[in-house]
Amino acid sequence: MITENALVIYKNKPAIVKEKTDGKILISLQNNEQLKVRDKDIELIHPGPVNNFKQLEESLNTAQTESTAIKEAWELMSDENSVCTPLSIKEFTSLIFNDYTPASAFCAYSLLQNGLFFTGTITAIKPRPRNEVEAEEAKRNEKLRETSERTEFLELIKSLLKKPSEKLFFYDDERRKKYAHYMQDAEALAYGKSIKSRTLKDLKLSETPEDAHSLLLKTGFWTANINPYPSRFGLSPNSASICPAAPPNEERIDLCRLAAFAIDSPWSKDPDDAVSIEITEDGKTFLYVHVADPASSISFDSPQEREARNRGVTLYLPEGAARMLAEESLPLFALGLSEKSLALTFKMTIDENAEVIDTQIFPSVVKVNCISYEDADKEIANSQTPFADTLRALYNLSQRIFKRRIKQGAVNIELPDIHIEVKNGIVNVEPIITYKSDSLVKECMIAAGEGAGTWAASRGLAVPYISQEIELQEFAANTDNLEINIVNSLQLRRCMRPRILSVKPGFHQGLGLDIYLQVTSPLRRYTDLLAHMQIRAFLRGEKTLNAEEVSARIGFCEAAVAAAVQTERASINHWLMVYLSDKKESLWDAVVTENKINRMQAIIPSLALEIHISMQRNLSPNDKIQVMLKSVNISRREAVFVQTQK
Repeated sequence: MITENALVIYKNKPAIVKEKTDGKILISLQNNEQLKVRDKDIELIHPGPVNNFKQLEESLNTAQTESTAIKEAWELMSDENSVCTPLSIKEFTSLIFNDYTPASAFCAYSLLQNGLFFTGTITAIKPRPRNEVEAEEAKRNEKLRETSERTEFLELIKSLLKKPSEKLFFYDDERRKKYAHYMQDAEALAYGKSIKSRTLKDLKLSETPEDAHSLLLKTGFWTANINPYPSRFGLSPNSASICPAAPPNEERIDLCRLAAFAIDSPWSKDPDDAVSIEITEDGKTFLYVHVADPASSISFDSPQEREARNRGVTLYLPEGAARMLAEESLPLFALGLSEKSLALTFKMTIDENAEVIDTQIFPSVVKVNCISYEDADKEIANSQTPFADTLRALYNLSQRIFKRRIKQGAVNIELPDIHIEVKNGIVNVEPIITYKSDSLVKECMIAAGEGAGTWAASRGLAVPYISQEIELQEFAANTDNLEINIVNSLQLRRCMRPRILSVKPGFHQGLGLDIYLQVTSPLRRYTDLLAHMQIRAFLRGEKTLNAEEVSARIGFCEAAVAAAVQTERASINHWLMVYLSDKKESLWDAVVTENKINRMQAIIPSLALEIHISMQRNLSPNDKIQVMLKSVNISRREAVFVQTQK
């Protein structure tokens, strides 16, 4: 019979009976919560009387120190020479404490709950086997050691963060070996593989990738040369692994008679387009754009096509490229890496107004000369070299195409750009010089996109056409006479709306073209490869994908492309901060781009870096100033500059 003020168990929790009314029993738990329960829901530990848990808890703290008596009771119950009958809570309490009071019963039940030496219920308590007790003791001791070591680690890190030492925390192998596992959750958060970190939480830091990255740098667990952004955006830093087969033997038009040029930056390793020009005796002009031909051996839904689709694009990082197609595919398809190259050629007839009036597409064999923009410009300027006339003709044609597009509403944006390369941990930043031949290549590729788009549309072929809208502001209402400078280019860039990929052609306002289809980088962009596969299937008389199938592929790869763009931008900014981290107090030339209240925006052309600085005097857009680097935060990709008095 359970009476008032008895000590009972409710759902494995001790409770005190307060009163019994209407067939219900009011109990009070250790946390002072009160509940009404049924008689069958509780079990008696001691009839009492017990008024509150305070004295019971004090007795428990005393009893926990009497480990000898507890272990002796366990050994007595475990004696192999005696038959141990399970004990009730009353018998169990009396065995250990030689008494049966509310306090001793409460302590005995706590021992049962502790689970080290004893197991069972309050009506049948028995000792745990020796091997289980030893294993559990070892486990608990290890946990205590771990807790102590973790506390020691956290205190050391807190001390470091309050007063940074000359030596980083993980400066030696012994410390790294002892404490490295405590940083794994912070590392996972910095890499974007987790959204929580116990270490950052215990240090009372925000559980963000940026704070995790900062902690890893401050402790020396990471060096600045670790780039977390590919992982943070869910991308692999490695190239595709499945190599396409070599191009099949098939009929190709031999164009080796034409001088073909793959013009690119000296650091480019995957040339996938080249240009030629032919002017006939009767004055006709033919522009040839030869493009790498991986679609000759990559079929729809093949492992290579799926892998390229999943990646969307080649990921270009300062530390190296993660290619959309396997590295081994470059010798098979890249242009100019052997004496003769296999290509898919886009032959466009250009009229006197620089309009593309006809386009032919066919497999070809070409002899490609790989040259840099700088060398191409030298060829254009030197009338004595063998290729000078051809390159000058291509350049002159490109300028005619450019002027025609501008008349049709195209927008010309020219902003500083840089090339960042990381080799052996050394960051090199090089401003990208604008060459004439850069414009030559750009206009020829745009013409190929226009011609290919018209060709595909006239045949009802579903391909990823590109369109774009521009919301021109008042300053840019007449872009024909707009001066090309950094400020105007930045303002024009703000007017550009995101491009739209669709199986339906649309006006590309940025390029000033009624139709546009990118086809010149099938080694680098999946949508170009997709267009090539559709064109190739059509030329062979095979079944092409329908509009729904192409739309699905576009939608799938665009998510990967967006992640790649974010990764490239974040990685470039990361390495730029690493480059600047040892250049504090250095001076840089900048151009004011916009005035705001007490602050102004500027750009450092040699770094292609847009900055915000406090305004020291009235300045206008396009004014040149000098700024000093004051601080760099690598984990947040931030650099603080101030204006000098110059």
